[in-house]
Amino acid sequence: MAPYRRKRSVNAAELLSCRNRGIHDAGTLMRHSMKVLRGILLQENRTFFKVWSKTSKSQIMYENGKIYFENYQKCYSSVHAEPQRLYKLPQRSKQEKIEDALLCQSPLDKTLPSPADHKSSLLALTANNWLYRLSAETGKELQKVYLSPNYKFRYLGWDVSQEIFYVKSVQKKETPLARQAGFIQNTVMHLAIFNVFPLQIVGILEINKKAFGNGVTDVVLSQGVLAVSYSNKSVKLYSFEHIVQKYLTEKLTLGKQSALLGNKTVGDAPFGIPLNIQITDSPPVLFEVSCSNNGVQIGGYPWHYIYTPPHKRHKGTHHICSLKDSTMATNGIQNMNCCSLESDGIFFHPDDSGRIIHVGPTTINVLKILGELNSALPSKVVEDFSMSTQRNEQAPQVTVTSSGRTVKRRFHQLDDDPCQETFRMVEYEDELDLLAVVITNGKEGEGKAHIRLHDNQSGKLQRRVDLVEPWDETYRHEVLFDKDTIVHIEQKNTSFCCHVYKLKTTRK
Repeated sequence: MAPYRRKRSVNAAELLSCRNRGIHDAGTLMRHSMKVLRGILLQENRTFFKVWSKTSKSQIMYENGKIYFENYQKCYSSVHAEPQRLYKLPQRSKQEKIEDALLCQSPLDKTLPSPADHKSSLLALTANNWLYRLSAETGKELQKVYLSPNYKFRYLGWDVSQEIFYVKSVQKKETPLARQAGFIQNTVMHLAIFNVFPLQIVGILEINKKAFGNGVTDVVLSQGVLAVSYSNKSVKLYSFEHIVQKYLTEKLTLGKQSALLGNKTVGDAPFGIPLNIQITDSPPVLFEVSCSNNGVQIGGYPWHYIYTPPHKRHKGTHHICSLKDSTMATNGIQNMNCCSLESDGIFFHPDDSGRIIHVGPTTINVLKILGELNSALPSKVVEDFSMSTQRNEQAPQVTVTSSGRTVKRRFHQLDDDPCQETFRMVEYEDELDLLAVVITNGKEGEGKAHIRLHDNQSGKLQRRVDLVEPWDETYRHEVLFDKDTIVHIEQKNTSFCCHVYKLKTTRK
């Protein structure tokens, strides 16, 4: 029998020494490094200080250590003690304006054709239908593709699990004149789908009424599934793999000639990319559900989905059902019964644990699904842990004056009243396995916010971080937690402001 080995904690110096000697592999090193960083972050003599603020007349975006200003024209890195400008792109005309962008990082387990493919890049879609791949560090143009002279593309979206992204066109709508003339608009929109690592075209497909029916309002691609939303508050899911296999007319390669273009080069102007996925009939529907606001989420283990039925009596409730047979889970109706301006939110936990996060103004419930894959019994939703705000006792609705007169309050206090502690958002830091919970409180007349860091597994409070700047609840806010950095992006009237906090040692 192997000798007993006592589990002991390893200090940061020992871990760093092992790394220098090459004792651990890359994955183990990364886990240990994050463990060291988490330990440092939670030390009592460390806290977050605001180190930088910058305003802008246009929306500010943050992604993986990079802050983008002026419609992606200026890029700052937030990995330093204070953010530093990485690059500024040349001035663009209105026709060349960047409409949307995605940050693209290559996997570590693949060998790609070019060394440049391994470096992170920014995929940028311009108003004149060009798709650019720019270096995320320098802004240098690495690749460009002309999409189409026929369709107006405007939106970018990831299907991360499949390592593909899609470019979505604006929706085509029938004009009153066309309807008067008896002209029927069959086409709704177009999708261009690309593989990444390296960048390569899968194809362009048309979303039309003949194949998908009337009333299409939106289309997204996620986890290999084409999700189509309809005006009658229903959502239908289709297999994208099946669509490609059955309806692909020609396999395309960027930079090579295509018969569909009359032997012109794919991705070059003015020809672009041809429509090579032509759906001629209605593809089979994998799943369909009627839901409020066309909102359905799929996740968990075994697979479940969350939705709110479109009927008025179900408003404020969230139903959790098995994806296999639509059986309602035991305790599958979640309702916080909150009286608030902002509705509660519910979503599958981004840590891939299959858990569910339900966020209300006064309570956050982390739920888990108990069930077996092939069991005849319904699965069960149970609470993993819960978090609550600290609230003052509410004033009674009926007050008796000294003269004996009964006075009844005309209004109840809302659960998300700015004068009370209120949960606003939850951010998950996957590398540190921490939940960052944003809480506001305006009891002193000016809105203030702080962030509570909780252990993701137990919900135990680890520390609190105060945001220095006032928090005006009438405007939009975004808070991002990224290892040793906290970024707060806020809107002020017609301008925007970005505040950056960094982890530092406190002075005694």
